[in-house]
Amino acid sequence: MPIDPALVAFDRRVGKAPRMARGAVERRQNALAFDQRIFETLAFSGPLVATAEHTIDVPGFVPVRFRIYYPGTAVPTAPVPAFLSFFGGGFQIGGIDYPTYDASYRHRAADSGVAIVAVDYALAPEQRYPTQVEQGYAVLQWIVRNAASVSLDGARLGIGGLSSGGNIAAAVTLLNRDRAAHPLRIQVLEVPSTDLTMRSLDLSTARALKVPGFLLRYFLGTLARDYLPRCSSAREASPLLAASLAALPPTRILTAELDPLRGDGEKFAAALRAAGVDASCVRYLGLTHGSSLNIPVSGSTRRWHADVVAALRSLRV
Repeated sequence: MPIDPALVAFDRRVGKAPRMARGAVERRQNALAFDQRIFETLAFSGPLVATAEHTIDVPGFVPVRFRIYYPGTAVPTAPVPAFLSFFGGGFQIGGIDYPTYDASYRHRAADSGVAIVAVDYALAPEQRYPTQVEQGYAVLQWIVRNAASVSLDGARLGIGGLSSGGNIAAAVTLLNRDRAAHPLRIQVLEVPSTDLTMRSLDLSTARALKVPGFLLRYFLGTLARDYLPRCSSAREASPLLAASLAALPPTRILTAELDPLRGDGEKFAAALRAAGVDASCVRYLGLTHGSSLNIPVSGSTRRWHADVVAALRSLRV
């Protein structure tokens, strides 16, 4: 199936993405500027909701900042469910201050009635695995221990992420199972990168994207290598290849038809089911990697948003 025509038209309005710069600082400046351009083209800012920011220490690693997006315009007087969310960006760019992510978090909180805890994890290559996973786990620990003081319900928690953020969320979920088994009720992974060995890539999408398959493999492989320290293997940081996937929370995975990483998500769902986990996977036709953030662009992106919101609402039961 070809790319959704509405996405093609939107991409033309936004214009070409900047070339990947060599240095991390310039690369992030370019990415933030491009995200701002996307946000302005969308003309779809997030609703006004109450927010609160926190920075906590992570023993043995760098501190981590996170922002709580509450469902309404004021901090609720009664505890509300919370969902830890991890942004995408190939482990190297992105952040909770990017306009499109900020708008997405606001819409999801307001539409679901669930607080979004957006984790601003450290970026590679300056900080490498397992820093990001340990930071995510530290935020989960903090939320569980301090839930009442920030109007959150520590017994109704979920976790998820997009792309590389999906990798981190899945890794945090595994770590939580093995360490503390805090009550995570649902895991929502969007176009997740679950296999950093690159063996699950679906390069059949390369033709539709008009990119040579070998270039996609090289580019994605470079991102993975920059995330991993020399002493760690790609297998170690690949949730799909974990020794066991048993005893994990119900998982909802969303993939895009025209995304080289769709195999990562679909294989992960199959592996979870084989391990006895309640897991489902939906492939959205005509969409590309990351297009789900552009909520108002097409019927498919609006449906993606609605499906994620429905999954979040399950935390309110």
